[in-house]
Amino acid sequence: MSLKIYIDGKLIDKQDAKISVFDHGLLYGDGVFEGIRAYKCLVFKLKEHIDRLYESAHTIMLSIPLSKQEMAAAVVETLKANDLADAYIRLVVTRGVGDLGMDPRKCPKPSVIIITDKIKLYPEQLYRDGLKIITVPTVRNLSEALNPQIKSLNYLNNIMAKIEAVNSGVEEAILLNSLGFVTECTGDNIFVVKNGEVYTPPQYMGLLRGITRDTVLDLGRAAKISMREQIMTRHEIFNADEMFLTGTAAEIIPVVQVDGRVIGEGKPGALTLKLMKAFHAATRKNGVKYSLR
Repeated sequence: MSLKIYIDGKLIDKQDAKISVFDHGLLYGDGVFEGIRAYKCLVFKLKEHIDRLYESAHTIMLSIPLSKQEMAAAVVETLKANDLADAYIRLVVTRGVGDLGMDPRKCPKPSVIIITDKIKLYPEQLYRDGLKIITVPTVRNLSEALNPQIKSLNYLNNIMAKIEAVNSGVEEAILLNSLGFVTECTGDNIFVVKNGEVYTPPQYMGLLRGITRDTVLDLGRAAKISMREQIMTRHEIFNADEMFLTGTAAEIIPVVQVDGRVIGEGKPGALTLKLMKAFHAATRKNGVKYSLR
């Protein structure tokens, strides 16, 4: 069965799914997106993801031509069309077709694209053994220039950092802000554990407030674990007892080495494993259920 892609109200075979070369999402990265997961016919945190998509669009003055309810229904429709119980969902809204200038007024009709497929961000072994990562020279975009709460189609800041990680032989990279404080990785939020407490950088340091990040904070507090937002330098990371990353595609993945420094005992720690287990249970409960034909 050919994968079906939702484009502006129609389900189109993957090989026939196309956008115009004049779409400003392609020409200028002018648009927004969300990555969402479905687990066993449950779209995890669908409302939260759609709310964030519409907030990103509102900030860049992009009017999405569907209501939130219609967008949620289109996500489920696309999953059903592809007979997917477990999937990664990419919601994309572009400014639409315009001319070769940047003026958004020349784009009268935004486009909505929904892709549902499988994803495997990291090999299973890394979830058991942990990641080795580095800090890279690329600095996180200044919030005053491009607010990280906007999940825009221009991810070049993240991609440049990813290139530096790949060139160094690792899978992921930490980006610092212009003051040298830890923000996030190229696609994941950062958590460390020290003396039984769990810390993550606060949003105002210049990072995306991830939905998986917030889920982990809630799960930890429900389990009576001390969960705090705290400004971090690399010193705090190097001397952590445990470290892990969170993201929609990555879920929760342990980190065992940063910039050549072993984190804790050099293996996934007890609190990390506890939160991983709690998160996997949560993905079966919190979201929108659907059924396949």
